[in-house]
Amino acid sequence: MSSVAVIDYGMGNLHSIAKALQHADPRTEVRVVSDIESVLRADRIVFPGVGAIGDCMQALNTSGLASAIKTAAQEKPMLGICLGMQALLTDSEESDATMCLNIIPGHVRRFSDNLQDKNGERLKIPHMGWNRVKQQPHPLWENIEPGSRFYFVHSYYAVPEDESVVSGTSDYPKPFACALAKANIFAVQFHPEKSQSAGLQLLKNFLQWDGQFNVN
Repeated sequence: MSSVAVIDYGMGNLHSIAKALQHADPRTEVRVVSDIESVLRADRIVFPGVGAIGDCMQALNTSGLASAIKTAAQEKPMLGICLGMQALLTDSEESDATMCLNIIPGHVRRFSDNLQDKNGERLKIPHMGWNRVKQQPHPLWENIEPGSRFYFVHSYYAVPEDESVVSGTSDYPKPFACALAKANIFAVQFHPEKSQSAGLQLLKNFLQWDGQFNVN
């Protein structure tokens, strides 16, 4: 039986993502884990999270999970979600310029407080609610309609140094990267566990993915 470790470092309620993964493939052993050994033993990794990146990195560094995630990222299929996606980059503007894991080179920026839609109406920060995602070819988008809607809650967004790792974009109001793909790593800013059928299909695809992906 294949196993997936959902990393618990004290940032967010992980019940919904664990339940969604189990629903996506009942044959998979889903475990919420907080120790290094369980992360390294699992066949694949889900790295979720909500909250502030400074608290996230402090928890990961203190527990030793930061090094475990870096090790796992070299060899196992990994899915970063929301704050977990941001933590994979090099640094973030949040929490007085926090250094992150630097697994995917790039930076995390805050949305401007002066964003306006096409009608001149001010957009709220955080970006919260359903938004369409423009996809680039990747196994995790299989059987998901182009332009499907996913659920977002965030004030910060990823700016990778290498644009070829961008696997999905959304608009608020300008395009921003909301999905990144690098080798055996896939990361999304939205919450697949809250994104109904499209999100469930993405989780199912992840649980079936062998971690192979090459940018053409």
